[in-house]
Amino acid sequence: MGKEKPGLSGVDNVQRTIAFSNSNTNLRTFPSRDPRVGTAPADSFSADHNNKNADDTAKNIDITEHLLSLEQVCTKYSVQVNAARPQDSFGLGNAQAAKLLVENGPNTLTPPKRKSALQKYIICLTSLFNLMLIASGILVYIVLAIDYKDNKANVYMGAILIGVAFLNAVIEWYQERKSENTLAALLQMIPPKTHVIRERKLESVQSADVVVGDVLFLRMGDKVPADCYVFAATDLKVDNSSLTGESEPQEREPGNTMRNPFEATNLAFNGTLAVSGSAYAIVVRTGDGTVLGQIAGLTAGEEKAESPMSHEIARFVRIIASVALLTAVVFFATGMGLYNDFAFSINFAIGTFVAFVPEGLPATVTMLLTIAAKRMAAENVLVKDLQGVETLGAITCLATDKTGTLTRNQMMVTNLWTNGTMYAATRAHNDIGESISSGNITGVREILLTSTLCCSVKFDRSDVPIDKRQLLGDATESGLVRFAFSRLTGDFDEVQAQHTKVFEIPFNSANKWMLSVHKLTHDNGPLTLMMKGAPERVLRLCSTILYQDRIIPLTDAHRAEYEEMYQYMASQGHRVLAFAQLQLDGSAYPENFTFDKKRANYPETGYTFVGLASLEDPPKHGVREAIGRCRSAGIQVIMVTGDHPLTAEAIGRKINLMVGETRDGVAARTGQNVNDIGEDEYDAVVIHGESIADMSDADWDLVFRKPEVIFARTSPKNKLEIVTRAQALGHICGVTGDGVNDSPALKKADLGIAMNESGSDVSKEAASMILLDDNFATIVKGIEEGRLIFANLKKSIRYTVTHSIPEVIPQILYIIVPLPPMITSIMILVIDLGFEVLAALTYAWEPPESSNGLMKLPPRKPVTMRSIAMLRARALRHPPPPIDPHTGQPIKPSRISRALAAVKAPFTRVWWQDRLERPEGEILVDGELLSWSYLEAGVLSTISLIVVFFVVLNHHGISPRQARLMAKDTSQNYFNKDSPDYTYNGRIFTGDQQFYALNEARTGIMFSIYIMQVFNLFICKARFRLPFGKFMFRNVRTFYGFGAGLVLLLIVTYIPPLNTVFNSSYKSIPLYWLIAVGFGCLLLAYATGRMLVLRKSKPIQWNQTIDGLHMHPTIWSMRQRTKSIDVVV
Repeated sequence: MGKEKPGLSGVDNVQRTIAFSNSNTNLRTFPSRDPRVGTAPADSFSADHNNKNADDTAKNIDITEHLLSLEQVCTKYSVQVNAARPQDSFGLGNAQAAKLLVENGPNTLTPPKRKSALQKYIICLTSLFNLMLIASGILVYIVLAIDYKDNKANVYMGAILIGVAFLNAVIEWYQERKSENTLAALLQMIPPKTHVIRERKLESVQSADVVVGDVLFLRMGDKVPADCYVFAATDLKVDNSSLTGESEPQEREPGNTMRNPFEATNLAFNGTLAVSGSAYAIVVRTGDGTVLGQIAGLTAGEEKAESPMSHEIARFVRIIASVALLTAVVFFATGMGLYNDFAFSINFAIGTFVAFVPEGLPATVTMLLTIAAKRMAAENVLVKDLQGVETLGAITCLATDKTGTLTRNQMMVTNLWTNGTMYAATRAHNDIGESISSGNITGVREILLTSTLCCSVKFDRSDVPIDKRQLLGDATESGLVRFAFSRLTGDFDEVQAQHTKVFEIPFNSANKWMLSVHKLTHDNGPLTLMMKGAPERVLRLCSTILYQDRIIPLTDAHRAEYEEMYQYMASQGHRVLAFAQLQLDGSAYPENFTFDKKRANYPETGYTFVGLASLEDPPKHGVREAIGRCRSAGIQVIMVTGDHPLTAEAIGRKINLMVGETRDGVAARTGQNVNDIGEDEYDAVVIHGESIADMSDADWDLVFRKPEVIFARTSPKNKLEIVTRAQALGHICGVTGDGVNDSPALKKADLGIAMNESGSDVSKEAASMILLDDNFATIVKGIEEGRLIFANLKKSIRYTVTHSIPEVIPQILYIIVPLPPMITSIMILVIDLGFEVLAALTYAWEPPESSNGLMKLPPRKPVTMRSIAMLRARALRHPPPPIDPHTGQPIKPSRISRALAAVKAPFTRVWWQDRLERPEGEILVDGELLSWSYLEAGVLSTISLIVVFFVVLNHHGISPRQARLMAKDTSQNYFNKDSPDYTYNGRIFTGDQQFYALNEARTGIMFSIYIMQVFNLFICKARFRLPFGKFMFRNVRTFYGFGAGLVLLLIVTYIPPLNTVFNSSYKSIPLYWLIAVGFGCLLLAYATGRMLVLRKSKPIQWNQTIDGLHMHPTIWSMRQRTKSIDVVV
């Protein structure tokens, strides 16, 4: 188990256990930390990563230089340095550096392998939907080749079908290309440079030109360009959060006693940030050889999971293709049996196949997703993968990093205890203490001055207001400085200039405090000593205390009160610092006194204890409400962080991620032993990263059954393991993060969400979605948008597929009854690619039926005990492929093997078990949708068009019986312009009359389908409500859609030259369209009754309310109570 440094209180972290038990498993234990202290160890302003996680990751890291002496490193890399005067080091020679650059290549990460634009377009083109369209177009040309004379229109039809497939691929390809270009622009915004010493000259070079052996000069604010060996340092601290997830800066200095490279104090890693101090270091690894490069290699090794929508659309296409193909084969055989005419039968079979294929659906789906992606772009969300729009709405588990994602990665003062009084610096619902009404309050003034003067923070510039400047330095000190200048009025820079620093001892891990002496006049002299640091260390040096406006001797009662105040601050997960001062006697320390650190000619004890200040890395605005809404929507939100467990838990409780009790909390409340608490008695768990490697499948099951889970002290591999385990239970897993350490999990997840402003390039490459403004709250909008697009896609598919039966049944009647050809292939395209697409696209702008209804529903594929059992049963039916003993990777079967397995599959029991297994949750195309589209609305629409067809023919004197007899007479080819005359009841029907009567009836069919679909368009809007009310008309684009469809129909009908192409008639009488209106009203009435029945038989299952969620805006809890106060200094 990893050893932790003691906290500020000096209380060592005590190992305890969180036990998980199960009737089928042995007792498992998970190390955690002492519940008495709610903060990460802060003595050194940093915390070590746990040894076990680091050891696991270190196995793949080939860095050993931290174990070598400086002389050995210099010999290995043929570099000359001066440890005593590092600025005088020779470094590498220019020729030597140029040679190494040629040999080893630039200091950059190898970009992931990318497919060419053509390859990506071919992938889009070869989607199942597009292949169906292309196959339909080819079959149409086959019919044309068999009988050119009677199928001239197929010239246009085949071209249209194939053209639609190519156009659909272009739309999808363009959207992905656009997202990639946007991402590329983001990654190329900052060309990094660094300082190196070559031939005793300090020069600035491109970071890409740094080579192994180069001597780097690192200073506060620099990004470390490569893995390097530190041989000289002055108070250097580096921010490793992008690698480890820890927000605590780590000290770096010459010398090392740790074998693990991640714990070595003399190594600084590529991609980390120097937050304070300066150092000289020798580069030992560049490019892909760095730790960052090897983590990026983990990302490259992860395969991207197929999105749920991709899987479901592919499944739907396979179903449609199978049904269409089977139907075509059956009716080809029927045609051959009845007429023994190959050309006729194959033409009929292909027509049936084309009628079954919803040609407009792929374009509709792509356009719906594209429109949704544009809407999300307006909300500062860059969607790299179109289907990721819907995936965000489908997630059941959201694993999120803490530092920089949930929190601001910016420390903020929360409480002060001084002069015997507790003050609250922020406005929160659970704050205790008085508000800071003035900066002149005794004690508060001293803390403000100490924060201002006794610090090593620097500003990036001085020519702009302070609140516009960037702070360069330790996060804790930066938080104190922000607090100080927000409370001090006047010229903040003048305060520092007026009270100049004459002596300083920087913070270090041995002292755990910082001391400085300033020209601050008092009654006894011109100099004042100031100190801040770890509370127990500072208190140990004090003999008096500022209490109730007096400086009095420090007593045990004061120490007890200090301990109580400290424990409160620490229990909130805050970092706590203590402040002390000493007014130096002017007789012993005159203004020109020379202090010497080595001689220690300054007072080392006898200070006055001023007070305590607590700081926290506060949540970002909107995070609490966002997580609350996610949980209310049935999504399990998990924090995965490299920070200390207690810090993570404290933050989790502030942001609605954890509101229930842990096992320890229940034990403390009930007075029981921790191990006596049952699994059903607590809802929250905090798992230490070092225990992950020892967890069994049963342990993972128990963890994910808990609604509130935090993983702390995690490594990149831990995060990857967590995502993999969640997916193994059936979770659709989303992962948010900004660091390099998040990138493997980002790629493995069903949806990786990276941060733009704070995110690393590697994480952006790995993610499917990028938050351009780093606002976690935007995810909630994305989830709601994803759920809405799924609901609208389902409505669109329900609407679009409905017209398939009215297109297929006439084809069947044509050969079975037989009847005249009621609908032609070109008419099908007018319907599918004409007004149907225009109307279906309007669902992209369809608002939800109620304002909050979507976020009160459970995820469409919730993880339940039944779903887990089904998933594992399926896994048992499909054993994993064998593992290659040399590579450790699964052995992939050859294409021939896969093809043979696909052919054999329908004849196996396993295949039928998979197909007949009822899926858990809601799918895009389910039985209810197919029932409505094919059996209910589809059949009623078919009846409507048949009635219209025969009424129009009857208007021309051709009864249904005569129409059947004319179609059955195979010796004559009726209903063409060149058909022979037909006599009925003494009336002669010429070929022209037959032809125009049939085309007018066909026109009536097109208008009948259109009118029925207009009614269906509104009916499909209602998923939970009756198809009445204002919500049906909120989407004005609905009217544009069916209005444009009507214009299209009128054009192809009443422009005579187009009648020949589309088999329509300009003589069509609108009166007969009223028949379809009547059937539309009947469909509306049926839909209303159907909805009432479904409400009774299948009531809506809403999510249960979660007690304890705080949904008031985060901004109110973090806003400072007071504005700037004038302070006289």
